[in-house]
Amino acid sequence: MSEANKKTSEEKVKEEVLENIMEELEEEAKEKAEKEPKEEPKEEAKESEAKEPEKENEEATEEPSKEQAEGKKKGVFSKKEKKNPLQDKVDELNDRVLRQMAEFENFRNRTDKEKAQQFEMGQSNVLSKLLPIVDNFERGLAAVPEEEKDGAFADGMNKIYKQLITELENLGVTPIEAVGKEFDPNLHNAVMQVESSEYESGIVAQELQKGYMFHDTVLRHSMVGVTP
Repeated sequence: MSEANKKTSEEKVKEEVLENIMEELEEEAKEKAEKEPKEEPKEEAKESEAKEPEKENEEATEEPSKEQAEGKKKGVFSKKEKKNPLQDKVDELNDRVLRQMAEFENFRNRTDKEKAQQFEMGQSNVLSKLLPIVDNFERGLAAVPEEEKDGAFADGMNKIYKQLITELENLGVTPIEAVGKEFDPNLHNAVMQVESSEYESGIVAQELQKGYMFHDTVLRHSMVGVTP
């Protein structure tokens, strides 16, 4: 073969090889083009899955801020509720009512006590006016002769005297003990000194007029004679 024929055959082989290579490249390019649309959703899904944790982390970080905001709002609302003028007015009126009720209760107790004291004073005034009658009964009974003490008249007077004393005791009137007791200016009224060998100094030796107590107060002091 001549050199020219050799060159042409070699060129043909080269061209065939190039054509084969180009065809293979085109086929590979087509295959890649067909595969790329199918793989994109997977990558997007992966990206979305990767983004979702990030979103959850962001939501987790945002939740405390929301709770804090709500807490702040509640704090603001609570302050507003405390400063509610209507509630303040209601509390003021309730406090005023309670104060007035307490004052009324104190007033009622005070008036009841005053009424009781006034009644007791009026009662003591009436009873003190009965004491001279008791004294006259005692003097009259003491003046009755021994032979007439068993008589009907003396016996009747003695029964009336005992009835009067019993009723006075039921009302709270009791006699003050004097003879043989130490002199007490709160109970006794000393009008004289009495010489006595029986009693020591400062002891009541004689009772001139009987004294009486009305409950815990002196209705009348005892008129006594005290040893010097």
